[in-house]
Amino acid sequence: MAKKYPFVKGLVTGVVGSVVAAAGALFAIQKTIIEPEEKKAAFIEENRKKAARRRVSR
Repeated sequence: MAKKYPFVKGLVTGVVGSVVAAAGALFAIQKTIIEPEEKKAAFIEENRKKAARRRVSR
């Protein structure tokens, strides 16, 4: 019974493994590239707002 569908079993295993690997890669890219860029942009925007408030208060 175990030798009935070895190709299908291997194909499904390969597809699932590929999907998991792709999801892991996307998660890693999100954490290492995208989030730091968003944090940097937010930091710059916050500093810009602070500078604008200082200019108005003087």
